Amino acid sequence: MFNEKNETLVYKSNMKNNNPLSPHLQIYKWQISSLLSITHRIVGVVNFFAITLICLWVLLIIFNQGSYSTIYIILNSIFGKFLAIALCWTFSFHILNEIRHLFWDAGYGFDLKIAKITGILALTGSFVLTVFFYILGRNFF
Repeated sequence: MFNEKNETLVYKSNMKNNNPLSPHLQIYKWQISSLLSITHRIVGVVNFFAITLICLWVLLIIFNQGSYSTIYIILNSIFGKFLAIALCWTFSFHILNEIRHLFWDAGYGFDLKIAKITGILALTGSFVLTVFFYILGRNFF
C-alpha cells in the first residue's frame, strides 16, 4: 500500500541518489518522432473540426442561397486565405503521416534512422504539398 510515509521514503531515496522523480521538460530531449506524434494527434483533432465546419458550410449553402455571399467574403479575406492554407497543411501532413503509419503497420520503417528520415519527409512533404495546392488553387480558382 502506498501512503504518505512510503511517498516520503521514495522521495528521500531519489533525492539522495540525485535521481529525478520523473522525466522533466528541462531534462527531456525532443526527437522528431515525438514531435510528429503530438503534431499528428493535434492535427487529427483540428481536421475533425474542419471537416465538421466544411459540412456545415455546405449545408448552409444548400438550404440558404443567400449565405453563399457571406461565406465567399469570409474565405476571400486574409483570415479566410490563412485558414484555407492552414487546413491544406493539416490535411497534407495528416495524410503523409498516415502513409508512414501504414508502412509501420506492415512492419517496415521501425529502424531509428528510417523513422527519422520518413518523419522529416512527412513534415517537409506536407509543406511542399501545401505550396503546390496553393499555386494550383490560385491558378484555377
